[in-house]
Amino acid sequence: MSLKLYMHPLSSYCHKALIALYENGTPFEPITPNLMDATEREAFRKISPAVKIPALVDELRGRTVVESTVVIEYLDHFYPGPARLVPTDPEAAIEARMLDRYFDNYVHYHVQKIVGDQLRPDECRDPFGVEEAMKGLQASYAFLESLMTGKRWALGDLFSLADCSAAPALFYANNIIPVIDGHPKLAAYLVRLMERPSYMRTLSEAEPYFHMVPLDRKPTLTLPGAPNNAT
Repeated sequence: MSLKLYMHPLSSYCHKALIALYENGTPFEPITPNLMDATEREAFRKISPAVKIPALVDELRGRTVVESTVVIEYLDHFYPGPARLVPTDPEAAIEARMLDRYFDNYVHYHVQKIVGDQLRPDECRDPFGVEEAMKGLQASYAFLESLMTGKRWALGDLFSLADCSAAPALFYANNIIPVIDGHPKLAAYLVRLMERPSYMRTLSEAEPYFHMVPLDRKPTLTLPGAPNNAT
């Protein structure tokens, strides 16, 4: 098998890559490196210099690709399937890329700030930074609520790169600030994302690790109170 994905089932950024692979049924070998082991960590550094997952290794083409967005672009170009995740129309492609960056930088980023703070020793906590991240999430929710008016997916009827980014960002954000609280359109969008077969499969593989998430409110596979047909 030429494609190997170095990943962890709980990693939100790995979810992005997995959704893309599962959308098209692209064959690949999942590999979970033990980054807590010094020897494995140094071996993985040769694949991903920053020691970050996901990392896609294409043995057929002799290419290694890191960063989840670039992994999806790479798959879409060199291993295309029936589901084109980067639209061929230039305007739609720009919109998909722009929203991908929005979900990563204005939802995902805040989630990682808040979760990461829980892993720090008490004396190293950053309450001001966490408060700012919470405000950032709330502002993003308000924007995304208006964005999803009348839409099924981020671009409308087309499932794209933007949705691959949105799914894990919103899934984990919901455990910090419930999306359903005042954002019915966004909550309905999250339900549709979670019911998408590619993300449903990703989440089912992540479920055994949910207890490891350092939040009082652990992830679940259901989103109570959010109607799936709300737009």
